[in-house]
Order: sequence, then structure tokens, then C-alpha cells
Amino acid sequence: MAEVFERRDLSGAVFWGVKMAEARFRDTDFDKTSFFHTYWRNVEIDGEIHGLVVNGVDVTEFVNGNDRWYPLRYQLSPSDAAGIRASWNELNNEWSRLLALVAQATPSVAEISVDNEWSLLDTLRHLLFAMDKWFTLTILGGRNFDPWGLPNTESQGTEWPGLGRMANPDFETVVRAREEQRNRFAAYIQTLDVDTLPTSVDVLENGAVPALMCFHVVLEEEFEHLRYMIRDLERLGLP
Repeated sequence: MAEVFERRDLSGAVFWGVKMAEARFRDTDFDKTSFFHTYWRNVEIDGEIHGLVVNGVDVTEFVNGNDRWYPLRYQLSPSDAAGIRASWNELNNEWSRLLALVAQATPSVAEISVDNEWSLLDTLRHLLFAMDKWFTLTILGGRNFDPWGLPNTESQGTEWPGLGRMANPDFETVVRAREEQRNRFAAYIQTLDVDTLPTSVDVLENGAVPALMCFHVVLEEEFEHLRYMIRDLERLGLP
């Protein structure tokens, strides 16, 4: 079984003669990392790029210029309310467009998994959970999760108040719950003043975090899962 490195600080480490074939890196900081005399074949990089030089050629502008999600990809951690609203509105529009396409497709498309990834139904349920965790309970002071929410795999052993462990909602039910939740978040950020946010808040499972970070996590969750679903639904034939 492959070794797993999780939440480790390997800054300054040196890898010499190491085989990294089929290695996977998630949420990893490669700031000022150098690769010399390395062999790259069928390599895929997905992330924020602020200076990438390949064989002496700075490809940053080329990559960002052809990135479907530039500059939104870089606007998920705004420091003010205006930035939060702008990023949220763009994400909300993209989700609305995607759900409109799904509404015109066969009903079962929302429940089809591609390569054992979450289906659209599962993804929307997870976003219900994520919004509750990082906004409803944390910022609004709510006490219970939406019963239709779906935690990420690593968190399914945790007790989440109000969560329906045996929940099996249909797609329309989840879409309605998501719509109510999205409207609640949109209404809140309309009058948000980040200067009045507490320095830190307690998040179930994560502990104390900066309050502004909660909004960043919401935006990141919406963005990443939107991209995953567009990718998978395109493979199922949606335009």
C-alpha cells in the first residue's frame, strides 16, 4: 500500500533519485519548489499558478490566458465583502446555468456516478452540509444541519446534529433545500461588513478558525465541486 503523507511540513526537503510515478498531491503548497533533471509524462496540474517556468520558459500567462476559470480561480479568498459578493454571484450564476441544463436532460443523469465520484445529487447534498458547517451553524449560530446533507468521507464518523444518517432524498428535494440555503447566504453577504466579524469562530471538527475563512471555504467548496460536476456531466453528454 502506498505511503500517505498528510498535513506534514516537508519544506526544504530534498528528493533525490525518488520514484514519484502515479503520486497524487492535494492541497499542497509548492511555493519556490524546483525540479531538476526530472522526467514528466502524462502529468496533470490543477491549481493556482503565480509563476511557473518550464525548461526556462515562463508559461504563467499562457496557462492563465487559456484557463476557463481565470480569474475566478484566484478570487476565492477575498478580503472584503464586495469581493465575496462578486465571487459568489459568479459561482451562483454558473450553478444556475448547470442546473438548467440538467433540468432539460433525462432525470437519471443527476444520480449517475462517473468513475466512482459523487453524482450531482451527492454533490449537492455535500454542498448543503458544507454550507451548514461553515456558515449556517458557524456564522448564523444555527443549531442543526440540514437533514439531507452529506459529509465528506473523512467526516462521516463524526456526530453532526440534525443530520439524517439514513437520508435518501430525491433530487428535487435537495435542489429546493439548496435554493433556500443559497438565498440565505446571498441575503447575508449583501449587508456583510467584514470588519464587524469576530476574530475567530469555532467550527465543528475544525476548531477555532478566522471568521473570514468561513466565507472563503464556502466559495472554494462551491467552485471546486462546480468544476468536478461540469467535468463529469460533460462526459455524460451534457453540453
